[in-house]
Amino acid sequence: MKKVTVALAGNPNAGKSSIFNALTGSRQHVGNWPGKTVEKKEGQLLRDGVEINVVDLPGAYSLTAFSPEEV
Repeated sequence: MKKVTVALAGNPNAGKSSIFNALTGSRQHVGNWPGKTVEKKEGQLLRDGVEINVVDLPGAYSLTAFSPEEV
C-alpha cells in the first residue's frame, strides 16, 4: 500500500484544524483566535488504496527568524 504524508501549514487562524478534522474524522478543538493549536497532531485516512498521514501544525506567520531569540 502506498503511503503519503501531508502537512497542513499556514497562518494562524486560517482553518488548518478544521480541514484536519474534516479529512481525518478527528475532533481536534478549534477556536476563532490565533494560537489555538500549539503542538502538531497527526491523523490518518485511506483514499483509493493510499494511506494518507495528515499532520496539523501550529500556525506561523513566517518561517524566517527575525530576532536572535528565534534563531
